[in-house]
Amino acid sequence: MLRFLTAGESHGQLLIGVIEGMPAGLEISVSDINSDLARRQIGYGRGGRMRIEKDTAEITCGVRWGKTLGSPIGLLIKNRDWVNWTDKMSSDPSMSGCVPPETRPRPGHADLCGIIKYAHNDVRNVLERASARETATRVALGAVAKVFLRAFDVSIISHVIEIGGIRAKLRNLSLDSLSVLSVRAEKSELRCADKKAEAGMKKKIDEAKKKGDTVGGIFEIITTNVPAGLGSYSQWDSRMNARLAYAVMSIQAIKGVEIGIGFEAAARFGSEVHDAIYYDSSLHKFYRKTNRAGGIEGGITNGENIIVRAVMKPIATLYSPMDSVDVKTKKQFKATVERSDYCAVPAASVVGEAMVAIEIANAFLGKFGGDSMGEIKRNYKGYLDYIHKI
Repeated sequence: MLRFLTAGESHGQLLIGVIEGMPAGLEISVSDINSDLARRQIGYGRGGRMRIEKDTAEITCGVRWGKTLGSPIGLLIKNRDWVNWTDKMSSDPSMSGCVPPETRPRPGHADLCGIIKYAHNDVRNVLERASARETATRVALGAVAKVFLRAFDVSIISHVIEIGGIRAKLRNLSLDSLSVLSVRAEKSELRCADKKAEAGMKKKIDEAKKKGDTVGGIFEIITTNVPAGLGSYSQWDSRMNARLAYAVMSIQAIKGVEIGIGFEAAARFGSEVHDAIYYDSSLHKFYRKTNRAGGIEGGITNGENIIVRAVMKPIATLYSPMDSVDVKTKKQFKATVERSDYCAVPAASVVGEAMVAIEIANAFLGKFGGDSMGEIKRNYKGYLDYIHKI
């Protein structure tokens, strides 16, 4: 079983991640992690924090001489902005009260719910951990899962479909053209493969910036070369679609997830929703000419590409703040403004890749598990041999 934990505050000294369950013998380097951390930080519409932080990870344990040991892997990301928050976020009790408490919660954030739940009188105690800064650690941990999956030729890409109501048109890009899609997305400031749509998205972000507002959007994650048989229909929490939806919905500001054609299926006939099954005798392989199911049927992967889409709401911190109430005085105020982005959908797509990678890797290990890479590869090869004989 693969599991992970993250720790750390947005303006704290550092972020920490631990991932447990990775087999021994996986070749990995810090560059594999840092490349994804860099991808998370780019994007048109990002705020001032991204000009301060240049995230890099340190592998602190679980890896020796470039190979995993089979023990928990520890990752550390330092916050460069810590120098400006050393007293304000100190664990030293003598620093208590060095700054006045923040008592004005922001609509759309965890601020008010958090202080009620944990009996805090300072919103700072909530917003520091609830912040999407935490996703830097998830991206780092997800990069480890991606390296594991690549050893079995499983790859994950993402791209932005929509921002602020401007939608990309990608009808000429079939799933056979994923490499083209990926290249275009990686070259785009908004991770959008449609240049015309990207221009419209930038105008929408500029409009939001002038108004002190924010915009959200939709991104898509595609996982290729996933074998049939991951997940299960036998229990609710074993279903692959449920696990992926849970993982992606856990990302800050995500308000909806769909697999395959998702909500569009509600308006179609069954014949327009399900994927007919065919068999290629030369390849000894079942296949489908369409992939409306998004690679999952009955909670189990069917061998087609896994398609996950997510909706990210506009970021809740507005430079033209909304009405709120001071939790101490109960007077009406405009909400507090924290340094924030105008649009973070491109970054969220990279975080989505990480969460999908962790869940796919977890299911992969559950199906072909072993304590070393050699053992898992033998198990996987045996399974593929079995499939080809069906």
